[in-house]
Amino acid sequence: MKSKTEFKYEALLDVDDIQDVLKALSKGLSKGKLEFSEEKEGVLTLDPKGLMRLKVTASDDEDSQQFEVKVRWEKRPKRLNKTAPNIVS
Repeated sequence: MKSKTEFKYEALLDVDDIQDVLKALSKGLSKGKLEFSEEKEGVLTLDPKGLMRLKVTASDDEDSQQFEVKVRWEKRPKRLNKTAPNIVS
């Protein structure tokens, strides 16, 4: 299969199916490898590691409720200085 750079999926699922998806994401995070694919499409492989940015949002509108979870990380984390700067005051 060819490699992909983006994966999008949308469906109407029941609570049990959504829990299965969330469990699969959790298992992939613990293994350090997430693979996303659909039938007849290529595979998008992500390698989560290091410090990650987590964003959770939730809303309750008049007609609907929702929550979103977003996780982001750098492929090549930036190196930070381990020494304090010299500051003269």
